[in-house]
Amino acid sequence: MKFAVIVFPGSNCDHDCYYALKHALKQDVEFVWHKEASLSHYDAIILPGGFSYGDYLRTGAIARFSPVMRAVVEFANAGGIVVGICNGFQVLCEAGLLPGALMRNDSLKFVCKFVNLRVENSDTAFTTLCGPGEILNIPVAHAEGLYYADSVTLESVKRNNQVLFRYTDESGEPNSESNPNGSLDNIAGVMNERGNVMGMMPHPDRCFEEVLTSTDGAKIFGSMVEWLSERT
Repeated sequence: MKFAVIVFPGSNCDHDCYYALKHALKQDVEFVWHKEASLSHYDAIILPGGFSYGDYLRTGAIARFSPVMRAVVEFANAGGIVVGICNGFQVLCEAGLLPGALMRNDSLKFVCKFVNLRVENSDTAFTTLCGPGEILNIPVAHAEGLYYADSVTLESVKRNNQVLFRYTDESGEPNSESNPNGSLDNIAGVMNERGNVMGMMPHPDRCFEEVLTSTDGAKIFGSMVEWLSERT
């Protein structure tokens, strides 16, 4: 499989994604600068975390207009696999590839810690290595991670099984104490209705090896590799 990791001015988790894919999963991966115009020769696209364009105006608002985003939209519309992590999730929402938006944490503080995620849909390109209801331990690091959608959009997302992950406690129960940012319905990650574009605020790229406390991130990227391999 050949992966592209998009690099915007201000990206700072691009090397984390590259390392996880190249060295942990032994995949072919390349950095792609934000001015590139074509992505057709890749199997999957990763939009990493960071602070694209300094998060001016609002997170993801300027990156959404980068030249490469036209290619990302074309790639996604053609059925290609696209993942946005943290800032990448924000960019995908701004670009209209995912429903909803990411807002300031309800605490108005930057949050950086490990959280528990419950897998809500294990029958996707991003979760095939996870069990239904499995609890993953993955870190977050953001100031604007509150997932918001209007009531009609939110009901549609839930009805179509587009919610992939929810913040929960260790027993798998979603509640306000386990919600690090105030996201509606404790939502931590969603996909589009077609099922080929996914965004999540937690960082699977930061928990691939035992030295990083958790290896649960490997299940997310590993699911993509397995799903793509079966269809190539």
